Parts: sequence; C-alpha cells; structure tokens
Amino acid sequence: MSDEAKEGLGWLHTAKFLTSASKISQLPQGDMPEIAFVGRSNAGKSSAINTLAQQRQLAFASKTPGRTQLINLFTLGAREAPDAFFADLPGYGYAAVARGKKLVWQKVMADYLEVRRALMGVVLMVDSRHGFTPLDLQLMDFIAQRVKTGEIKLLVLLTKADKLSKAEAKQAIAGASAVLADYTTDDSDIGVTLFSSLRRVGVEDVAEQMLAWKAAMPERVHFELPPMPQGEGGEAADEDFEEDDEA
Repeated sequence: MSDEAKEGLGWLHTAKFLTSASKISQLPQGDMPEIAFVGRSNAGKSSAINTLAQQRQLAFASKTPGRTQLINLFTLGAREAPDAFFADLPGYGYAAVARGKKLVWQKVMADYLEVRRALMGVVLMVDSRHGFTPLDLQLMDFIAQRVKTGEIKLLVLLTKADKLSKAEAKQAIAGASAVLADYTTDDSDIGVTLFSSLRRVGVEDVAEQMLAWKAAMPERVHFELPPMPQGEGGEAADEDFEEDDEA
C-alpha cells in the first residue's frame, strides 16, 4: 500500500456523523469543503462508505428502502475543527417510493448538486454490472455544468466489481469512460475506478484520490457546526435507501 493510500485511509477513518437534514436549508452554512456520495438504491453505497471509513456501521442501510429520505452529513478530520464534510445522499430509483416523494426528493437532490456552494466533489456509485442507467444520467445532468468547469470534481466507482470477469471489468471501464467523455473538458477532474467492498478492490485508489482532493481544497474562511449529536449514531441509523450488501 502506498503512503498516499495509508494517509488517505487514515483521513477517511476520522469520519463522524454530524447531522441529518431533509432540506438544504437545514445543512450547515459556510465554506467548509463538502464531498457528496451518491448512487442508485442497491448500488452498494453504504458498503462503500463503511469500507472506505473502516467503520462497520458509519452508514446504516435500511432494510425497508425508501423509508427515510435524509441527507446525512459527516465530519472528516478533528471534530472540533474538521477539514471537510462528506454528505451521504439517499439512494435514488427505488420503485416502492411514492411518486410524490420521488418528485420532492428529485428537487432536493437537484438543488443540492446544482447550487450547494461548498460542494467540491462527488463520488458517484454505479453498479458495474449495469453501467450508467437513465437515472444515473439524470443525476449527471444536475452536476454537468459544474463538472465541466472544474468547480466540482467527479469520481465514479463501478461497484460490485468482484462479480465481473476480467473481460467484463474491461468492458465496464470502457463503457463508463465513453459516457464520461461527454463531460470531459480541459478544466474537468473526472476519474473512474472499479470498486468492491467485499474484495476491497479499488479501496487504495479511492483513498489516494480523496487525499488528492483534500490537498486541493481551498482554505476555509467560515463555517458553522450544528450542535453535536448525542452518542455516535444520531439520525444516521436510517439514512440509506439501499440494502447493505454486495448482492
């Protein structure tokens, strides 16, 4: 393991739950750099977050997908003076969620991804077996302009890569790269890597990338921390839409 990967994993291991929000207005204000983890329901987002943070239950997965619809915010670095926030956005695309709720959350997701000033990076989970779905592409539309200008960095994790043969893995990378070519400019910072929480494929690569993002973060001037939650769990216990497995 490289020194950069070790340092990156050490930084990710400092992740601590901070607060949950159902509206953008409920999130902390200021210019603390923020990294968002997003992905379709059952794309393995909770597993990926827990693996990268080396914490088994940092991101909890609901066994009833769609039950809760919260943005969950975590600190990275020292809790009293963190380096960054990372936001775990609810999984999208679960069929059992009522249409009205889907529309509300589509608006919240769009607002967050399009205008959240502190957002500097997005980690998008895409199931490597299926590639970009129409919903994944819709999410890409939300961030397209900010990615193309380099305002937001993008890392696509092709999850559940342990289920692919070598040939299939090459095809998955090629297919994702072809999609991402439409968003690539001289200013953009876009990456794609195979990932498996089960086999720890890609973990070191992601850790190195997160460390590079940390190094590129602007020096913060002002930020507000909400009151610290009681205990270590807070509202995070219900935050996710997806099954917490690699099936």
